[in-house]
Amino acid sequence: MSAERRLRLTPDERREQLIAIGVNFLAEHTLDELTMEALAQRAGVSRPLLFHYFDTRQGMHLAVVATARDSLLLATEPRPELPPRERIEDTLLRIAEFVQQHQGTFHSLVRGIASGDSAVRRVVDESRERNAERLVEAFTELGAPDSPALRIALRAWVSFTEETLISLLVERDASPADVVRFLLGTIDGVVSAAGELRI
Repeated sequence: MSAERRLRLTPDERREQLIAIGVNFLAEHTLDELTMEALAQRAGVSRPLLFHYFDTRQGMHLAVVATARDSLLLATEPRPELPPRERIEDTLLRIAEFVQQHQGTFHSLVRGIASGDSAVRRVVDESRERNAERLVEAFTELGAPDSPALRIALRAWVSFTEETLISLLVERDASPADVVRFLLGTIDGVVSAAGELRI
C-alpha cells in the first residue's frame, strides 16, 4: 500500500478534522467570521467539499459549536468520588482552568452566540442546562430541596458564571483560584435565596 493511500482520511476522519479546524478558528475569531470560505482556506480544501460534509453554513456552525461544548463538558465532568461541596469547588476550578487555556473559544461561544441563530444558541444552552443540573445534584445531596426555584436560580447562576469567567479570567487575567473563591461565595447566596422563594 502506498504512503498516499495510508494517509488518506476516511469521510468520518475528514469531517472530524474539519470540525477541529473550525473549533481552533474560534480561538481567534467569532463564530460569525467562520464562513465556508474561511474554513476551506484554513483546511486547504475546496469550498464545495465543505458543503458535502455540512450541507449549509449553519450545519457547519452547529457541528463546531457542539464539539466545543462537548470538549468543555468532558473536561469538567464532576468527580463522583468527591463529597458534594468539594465536587462543586473542584469542578469550578477545572472549568476556570479550561477557560484560561481556551480563552478565545470560550469568549466566542458565550459572547458570540448571543447574536447567532436559534439552532446554534440551543446547542450552547444545552451546556448551560447540563452544568445547572450538575449543581442541582450536588446541592440536593447537601440538603437543599429540589424545587423549580432552585433550578431557575442555578440556571441563572451558570450564565452569571460564564460572564464572570470572561470578565475576570479572559479580560482581567485574574487567577482561577481567586475567581473560584468569588463564585463559591455567590452560589451559596443564590441557593439560600432560592430556598425562600415559593414557586
